[in-house]
Amino acid sequence: MEGGKPSLALVYQAVQALYHDPNPAGKERASVWLGELQRSMYAWEISDQLLQLKQDVESCYFAAQTMKVKIQTSFYELPPETHNALRDSLLTHIQNLKDLSPIIVTQLALAIADLALQMASWKGCVHTLIEKYNNDISSMPFLIEILTVLPEEVHSRSLRIGANRRTEIIEDLAFYSSTVVTLLTTCVEKTGNDEKMFIKVFRCLGSWFNLGVLDSNFMAKVKIDETPTNLHEAASDCVCSALYAIENVDTNMALALHLFQGVLTLETAYHMAVAREDLDKVLNYCRIFTELCETFLETTVRSPGQGMGDLRTLELLLICAGHPQYEVVEISFNFWYRLGEHLYKINDAALHSIFRPYIQRLLHCLARHCQLDPDHEGIPEDTDDFGEFRMRVSDLVKDVIFLVGSMECFSQLYSTLKEGNPPWEVTEAVLFIMASIAKSVDPENNPTLSEVLQQVVLLPENVHMAVRYTSIELVGEMSDVVDRNPRFLDPVLNYLMKGLREKPLASAAAKAIHNICSVCRDHMAQHFQGLLDIARSLDSFALSTEAAVGLLKGTALVLARLPLEKIAECLSDLCAVQVLALKKLLAEESTNGKSADPTVWLDRLAVIFRHTNPIVENGQTHPCQKVIQEIWPVLSETLNTHQADNRIVERCCRCLRFAVRCVGKGSASLLQPLVTQMVSVYQVYPHSCFLYLGSILVDEYGMEEGCRQGLLDMLQALCMPTFQLLEQPNGLRNHPDTVDDLFRLATRFVQRSPVTLLSSSIIVHIIQCAIAATSLDHRDANCSVMKFVRDLVHTGVANDHEEDFEVRKQLIGQAMEQHGQQLITQLMHSCCFCLPQYTLPDVAEVLWEIMLFNRPTFCRWLENALKGLPKETSGGAVTVTHKQLTDFHKQVTSAEECKQVCWAIREFTRLFR
Repeated sequence: MEGGKPSLALVYQAVQALYHDPNPAGKERASVWLGELQRSMYAWEISDQLLQLKQDVESCYFAAQTMKVKIQTSFYELPPETHNALRDSLLTHIQNLKDLSPIIVTQLALAIADLALQMASWKGCVHTLIEKYNNDISSMPFLIEILTVLPEEVHSRSLRIGANRRTEIIEDLAFYSSTVVTLLTTCVEKTGNDEKMFIKVFRCLGSWFNLGVLDSNFMAKVKIDETPTNLHEAASDCVCSALYAIENVDTNMALALHLFQGVLTLETAYHMAVAREDLDKVLNYCRIFTELCETFLETTVRSPGQGMGDLRTLELLLICAGHPQYEVVEISFNFWYRLGEHLYKINDAALHSIFRPYIQRLLHCLARHCQLDPDHEGIPEDTDDFGEFRMRVSDLVKDVIFLVGSMECFSQLYSTLKEGNPPWEVTEAVLFIMASIAKSVDPENNPTLSEVLQQVVLLPENVHMAVRYTSIELVGEMSDVVDRNPRFLDPVLNYLMKGLREKPLASAAAKAIHNICSVCRDHMAQHFQGLLDIARSLDSFALSTEAAVGLLKGTALVLARLPLEKIAECLSDLCAVQVLALKKLLAEESTNGKSADPTVWLDRLAVIFRHTNPIVENGQTHPCQKVIQEIWPVLSETLNTHQADNRIVERCCRCLRFAVRCVGKGSASLLQPLVTQMVSVYQVYPHSCFLYLGSILVDEYGMEEGCRQGLLDMLQALCMPTFQLLEQPNGLRNHPDTVDDLFRLATRFVQRSPVTLLSSSIIVHIIQCAIAATSLDHRDANCSVMKFVRDLVHTGVANDHEEDFEVRKQLIGQAMEQHGQQLITQLMHSCCFCLPQYTLPDVAEVLWEIMLFNRPTFCRWLENALKGLPKETSGGAVTVTHKQLTDFHKQVTSAEECKQVCWAIREFTRLFR
């Protein structure tokens, strides 16, 4: 904070403004100022004073929350001799403020828990807290709150206490767990029927179960069927936590058996809740039954029907699946997925036959749940909750259908339509499930599939709109059948064309036509003229953007199968509509100065270029080359007109990227003007998509001797504004897309023309930028940086018998000599303090390549890097022992394959997390 410590009056004023200023700008100013205060050193003292003064709920909440954040993120600011005083003052505050507001108590409880976890000198904190407060019934609520959040915070991401300290704490909590249980039992006895207290007790128990430290022989006997809603939910959560905690059934036999038998007795309570129409309780029971099945999944598959593999657990879930509300069955979906996955891996026919009847009953329930209301009008909605539920059903059915057999199920569903005369909503739901599995039915000589297709295209136009909609989706999913039986192509296309002309059905029909084009490309060639007619008048149909683009994709896929001599003319026709529209926008712009959005047309051109990929023999001119040269001036002018708008520039670059990919080396005449325009616009508007487009050009032309210098000039011209952008304060963090695309471009150079890049003056700056960016916690950007460094070093490792190998090796040697130590030190620091776990395999690959390049030097660099790591936390706990450091060094430097390096880093970085 500039200007020293602010007065308490000023802080009050800001807190008041944050909560009560009617003007949003005033609220925002207060929020920014208070955020700055929280980050400053003064925050400790000020929040302590605010809590002492206890003026109002808002200022106390701000102070309690500040305390929690400071302890989580800035504990290192306090000298060790102040830790005891901080602990005592927090305990005084929570005692004094216990009746002010529960959210303040929670924030202070979190602060105390986070302090206890970090403060190594506070031994046996659970014991001291219980001893201090257990005789005072009025302190019970906050004592239980602290004991609830303490186990939850052990694995908190924001506290980097390290694996050594975490192990020590978990052992400590396990040691005192029976004391906690005794406290909770006594508390229930003393407070009688206090519902709020009961809820707290269950939450606390659940928290200890989740950490896996409760003595497994303990289980409180609780009747939860006659309880109020909130308490019922808390008790259910606790049972679920207990079930989750015994994931390893064999080591927790006593508790497992107790829970298993206890949950099976809840079936009657479930039926009571259904009879009373108490949906909240029904959902709670279903959660418990699902958690039971998840916990005993392995046992059930290993020994179905025996002991704790009792199949009554599945019966419970099927009873829930029979509940009329679809939200109930949805809770169990994850279990059915996992069961399907397990059985698929084991692949044992006898085992499958045991579970088949359960899956058949499940599918029967799901088909019923997918029915729309009889009074529903129009097409099925796919964006509301019920629409999303149906999509999840479709995914689940695809995953478990192998147990029943796709063909068998498909035939059964069809016979219900053929033999009965069900109401429209039943027909629609059956067609919906058939559409989910149609693709997994073998289309070879399959009379049922052919019959279904014949019948569907004969559906009269007066059936319910939703039935027509879903039947169109089914036809789209049956494109393989059409491909094997070309005689169906005409009736199917006629049926879909009818749908295309009706507003509610148009997008579904377009999607189905796209599917048929993708699968039946050769048969569709004879219908190309029809597709072209649709494409020319695309906007006369009521299509979603996605459906329109899909139709063009289908058309382009078919276009690529026409004879080569026809492709150029047809492609020109297909692009003409979009090109004319772009020209019209540019003309309007120059006359009235108003700019209209060209992205629809750019996206349509992009999809055409992307999917027109004819087979061109060596030496033949690419049929699309001429068309793309003719279109370039319009794209260039559109890019110039909208150069300040990132979204439109991105769409232009995407369109150009697919154009260049479409014709490959055939786009050579565009290279000069395109690069010139990219570089000149980038100097003023550094859109990262130009770097991406640059990487495509390097990929296509980097091997061509005559293009290398020009591409290097492009790289250098693009790098200057990029480095200026990234060198700003927080530049790397604020522009991850630029980092991502810059290193994609640099990596393409390493892959296509390493010597050109390594001999240039720009390489030093790129490596320096890469070292700085290794600590960037952003999935794509970090991945690009690591790939660049890995591929760079690899060019000096991989002897691919190219004549330039020795030169590469020498150039990499010089780069490593200059930057190696700094790179290794930064990588180790990033792994331990900045990067999430999923990035570690990429880091391991970089270390592995450097080690392959020069093992002895790497050993020395790694040793120096490890010496620089902190050995203990600010709370006085040991982070890493000397033995752990030397073990890690040895594991890495003696590794014989990259995955050993990866395992070593995984284990080692846990010490700092």
